[in-house]
Amino acid sequence: MRMLLNIRIPHEPFNTLVRDGTIGEVMAKILEDVKPEAAYFTEQNGTRGAVLVVNLNDPSGIPALAEPWFLKFNADCELRVAMVPEDLMKAGLENLGSKWK
Repeated sequence: MRMLLNIRIPHEPFNTLVRDGTIGEVMAKILEDVKPEAAYFTEQNGTRGAVLVVNLNDPSGIPALAEPWFLKFNADCELRVAMVPEDLMKAGLENLGSKWK
């Protein structure tokens, strides 16, 4: 299942990793392990953030997606189900609309 992993990264310990030159290595290791379909880095409420598009085959995979961010950056993570247009077309909205008139 396609999911959006929304990550809010506090200034510390990220700043320390930037200063000591290890942030690239840490980030590369996490992204290599999580294997996102896409990764976007952005500002979120005045702090660093990221939105990753990930695939989740089973709910037991959630810790493998979130724990690296929790443990390395003290980050907050949120997961949301996401659909591409093809998924929405398969949803049967026409049937749901007539069922719930």
